[in-house]
Amino acid sequence: MKLSPRDANAYFKRPDADKTGLLIFGSDAMRVALKRQEFLKALLGAQAEEEMRLTRIPAAELRREPAMLLDAIKAIGFFPGPRAALVEDANDNVAKILLDTLKDWQQGDAQIVVTGGDLKKTSKIRKAFEAHPNAYALAIYDNPPDRAEIERMLAEARLTPDNDAMAALVDLARAIDPGDFRQTLEKLSLYKLNDSTPLGADDIAACAPTSTEADVDDILHVVAEARARDIGPVMSKLQAQGVTAVTLTIMATRHFRTLYRIAANPGAPVYGVRDRDRVTRQSSSWGAAKLETALSVLTDTDLTLRSAGQNAPALALVERAFIRLAMLGAQRNR
Repeated sequence: MKLSPRDANAYFKRPDADKTGLLIFGSDAMRVALKRQEFLKALLGAQAEEEMRLTRIPAAELRREPAMLLDAIKAIGFFPGPRAALVEDANDNVAKILLDTLKDWQQGDAQIVVTGGDLKKTSKIRKAFEAHPNAYALAIYDNPPDRAEIERMLAEARLTPDNDAMAALVDLARAIDPGDFRQTLEKLSLYKLNDSTPLGADDIAACAPTSTEADVDDILHVVAEARARDIGPVMSKLQAQGVTAVTLTIMATRHFRTLYRIAANPGAPVYGVRDRDRVTRQSSSWGAAKLETALSVLTDTDLTLRSAGQNAPALALVERAFIRLAMLGAQRNR
């Protein structure tokens, strides 16, 4: 059965120990890993591995020894409580093994938990879990955590934010990767240890990470500061380092979204950037209207890069878009 992201939040709080299994898949390995960790903790408890109630099986090993999974789900544990067999990084190379094990599963066996990458709709594994009457399949999309998920994570970390802090966390979740966001909450939990006051925006500013993409930051600042003549040399450097056109487009879109949020909410705190004063000046120089146009240019460039009939050099397309943005940024606001 398919499990929607909204229903997954409720199910992961109270998993059904009598289910045959769960498939979690998606293109972002970190998001998949975090969801898998959340599910197994709720299903088995924190001491599952110490009590030998969780068996981890890499898909590569399962392919070499197909009987490993069936043996794992049929094994009788020494400790009471639910059990699970986790197959990691699964693909259709182990599809037959998984499908056969799903058929052989009986009540009382360990749950079969499978994680995979971006499985297509034609994937045999995905089809099997989606069609199974007693198993779930959950697709993890590249969306930032929503407010409800952030509130749940805050409750787990025993953090109580004020209104400004909550708004700041929602913005921060959109700006950084999910693993970095979770680590930030853990850091905030330690930062507020023995502090009974609500979590504030200043606390988040003290713990929020800055960007680690220093080389990519160079081209983003060049474009945002309308230095069109510098775009070519910096692009050549990035190309030599192996930076892809898609990465540049994603990072540029993220940067200009940050500029737009600042322009649309003057005076609001700025998170997830290396130089807050610099991006604030950039945002002020552009203004909200031109930033909307810039985001449209970047969206069109991203769609062009992903189109099937696109044959032009990808980095050349991105460089042309960056030059166009720099020229736009150089125009005076009206």
